[in-house]
Amino acid sequence: MTNAPAPAAARFSANLSMLFTELDPLQRIGAAAGAGFDAVEWQFPYDLDMRELKARCDEHGVAFNHINTPAGGGKTSGLAAQPGREDEFFRALDLTLDYARHLGCLTVHCMPGVVAQEDRARARNTFLRNMEKAAEMAASASVLLCIEPINSRDRPDFFVSRSDEIAQLLVQIGHPHVRMLFDFYHIQIMEGDLFKRLERHWEWIGHIQIASVPSRHEPDRGELDLGNVCAEIMRRGWRGYIGAEYNPAGRTQDGLGWLRAAKAVRA
Repeated sequence: MTNAPAPAAARFSANLSMLFTELDPLQRIGAAAGAGFDAVEWQFPYDLDMRELKARCDEHGVAFNHINTPAGGGKTSGLAAQPGREDEFFRALDLTLDYARHLGCLTVHCMPGVVAQEDRARARNTFLRNMEKAAEMAASASVLLCIEPINSRDRPDFFVSRSDEIAQLLVQIGHPHVRMLFDFYHIQIMEGDLFKRLERHWEWIGHIQIASVPSRHEPDRGELDLGNVCAEIMRRGWRGYIGAEYNPAGRTQDGLGWLRAAKAVRA
């Protein structure tokens, strides 16, 4: 996050891996801008030309805010905690940081991957060693690496599934360029008590994402009160974007009433 004053209203980034998928990839940027999003993010943009992505963002006046490190193929879902694949992880991170520098990304989800229960101790040691070097690489690129708890219903055996576990890892890593990705969807499913967890982990948070629970559709549905969520985030002085990472229930454009309402929320 920057030291700029907190904005008067929440700013939202559209995750274009999930939103506007009825359009060709590059067309999604203009659609997001036209819908009122302030930024875009992409899980894995590596099959797209970074220069073309940047040009489209500049053309439409939106920031490119966030990307993931490559998933590593198959059902791995990340490389940072995979023993024996350290070289592959750092090659993937080099690619990610190259994209991040060119696109002006503020944050990167550094994906550790799925780890079998019997491999947990070894994977943790691998992850901590990898993050020591990765943090310095991110600092040189002026990027925050974010670690995200992924719920075990959607992604069984993911390396870390609870925000408190992330906080413990961040204490061990002890680097200002490694933060938590606070995704309200995943944390509500695994832990609940969202505002208390937001308070407890506030100093660690590098990026925020939202979706409805339990469907992962538009964020104004289901268990969460989007207005209260946005008001609490803004009350705490959030300076970054809030990532809309959800699966639209129908056409993306038809379900964006939530965005207009959320941008009107004040702390």
